[in-house]
Amino acid sequence: MFESAIEKISGFTRPLHTISRTYGGLVIPGSSTFFFVNDKGVAITCKHVASLIPAADDINAAYLKFKRERDKLANDSRYHKLLKGLETKYKYDKETTVQLKNNFLNCFDKLEQITCHVHPTLDLAIIEFKGFEKILYNGHASFIKNSSNIRQGKYLCRIGFPFPEFNNFKHNPASDDIEWTNTGNPNSPTFPIDGIITRFTGDATEGITGIEMSTPGLKGQSGGPLFDTDGKIYGMQFATNHLHLGFDLQDKEIMNGGKKTKVSNYPFLHVGIAIHADKIKTFLRQHAIDFTESD
Repeated sequence: MFESAIEKISGFTRPLHTISRTYGGLVIPGSSTFFFVNDKGVAITCKHVASLIPAADDINAAYLKFKRERDKLANDSRYHKLLKGLETKYKYDKETTVQLKNNFLNCFDKLEQITCHVHPTLDLAIIEFKGFEKILYNGHASFIKNSSNIRQGKYLCRIGFPFPEFNNFKHNPASDDIEWTNTGNPNSPTFPIDGIITRFTGDATEGITGIEMSTPGLKGQSGGPLFDTDGKIYGMQFATNHLHLGFDLQDKEIMNGGKKTKVSNYPFLHVGIAIHADKIKTFLRQHAIDFTESD
C-alpha cells in the first residue's frame, strides 16, 4: 500500500549518523532522521536532533582543552592525583561523553556551513546547508494543503533510520580521536512503520500541535516524515508516549518449557507523536523557506 510512497519519500529523507565516545573509551553509534523541504538544501528535523550539531563543537572543544592540560601534567608520582583533579574540573567520569562526530549522509558533494533555526516551544528545527555545488537527494517534501483531511482514523506511515548498521568509524589511539573511515558499511537501512491517527495533542495557547499514532515512533526515526499513500507529508515524528494499559499481572502462573513458573507483566501501549503539518508550514513561512503543498 505504501510501496510507491516509501520510494518517493526515501529520495529526500536522510540519516544523521553520529558517533560518540565516553571518557571510559566506549564508542557508540547512533542515528536520527531529517528530510528536505525544497531543492535549495533546506531540511527539517527535531530540535533535539539539531542540537547535536552545536553540541559536537562544544564537547570536542572541551576535550581538546582537557587533553592539552592533561599532557602538561608532570609524569611522576603525583600524576594520578593531578589527573583526578583535572577530571573533577571537567566533570568527567566513565560515562561522560567527551567526543561527538556527526555525518549527514548522501546529501551534497561538499559542505561549508550549517545554520539551524529552532522552534521556541516545539521539538522542531530547520537546517540550512550551505556551500554545496551539487545535491545528492531526489525530490523534496510536499505537505498536505488542507489540514481538515488530517482526521482520526487516517492510515499513515512513518520512515526513518532506527536501527543503525553503519560501522565505518574507529578510535585512533595515536591522536586519541574518533574518526570516520573509508572502510566498513557506511549505510543504515530505512525502516517504515504504519498506523492510524488516534488523537491530537496541543494546548489552549498553541492549539493542535501534534498527531498521535497507534504505533510507536522508533528511536532513530525522530525527524522522519509522516505521510499518506500518495507521499503527502502530514507531520514529523518527534516523540513516543507510553500509555499504561492497566492489564497488570503479578505472579501469574504459566507453563513454560513444560514447567510451571510465575511471571509479572505491566503492559504499556507505545504511541508515536508527530509535529502537525500546519505547525511545520507556519515555522517555514516565518523563516521565508520555500516549500510545496498538495491537495
